[in-house]
Amino acid sequence: MKTTSPVFLALGCALLAGIANATVTVTFAHPENYTDMPFAIVDREQVMKDLNRHLDKLGATLPTGQDLKIEILDIDLAGRIEPSARASRDLRILRGSADWPVITLRYRLESQGKVLKSGEERVADMSYLLGYNHYNAGENLRYEKQMLDRWFKKTLVAATGAS
Repeated sequence: MKTTSPVFLALGCALLAGIANATVTVTFAHPENYTDMPFAIVDREQVMKDLNRHLDKLGATLPTGQDLKIEILDIDLAGRIEPSARASRDLRILRGSADWPVITLRYRLESQGKVLKSGEERVADMSYLLGYNHYNAGENLRYEKQMLDRWFKKTLVAATGAS
């Protein structure tokens, strides 16, 4: 009786998992011109990494063989940055008035070269402080992530019939 090496089995599973997932490409168009991003370069880069990682996670729920391209055109994070004399960094204050999160993006969802859905949208959540947020209080960009979750489900999951 032949046995399969655990290494080859793991490699095969990894290859199949890579084939099964949708491909997500996120680009950031001129982030230096965005409406509201942190001042420190390292903080700006972290915002982009967090959003990229989150959109990759959402894209993994799309059906096999689909490709999603998202270009972030503008970001206005929840809250407002206010200088702090006590802290070593500026503070982001959330008041729930006219400081809601907004992300302007262009997207294109394809399957085998055929465009399933595309568009440019201004995704916003004016009531971001109301209701339940399933991301914990310490989560970076928790309001932006919840807003993107809703947009993704309404716009892309509904269009593909994925669950």
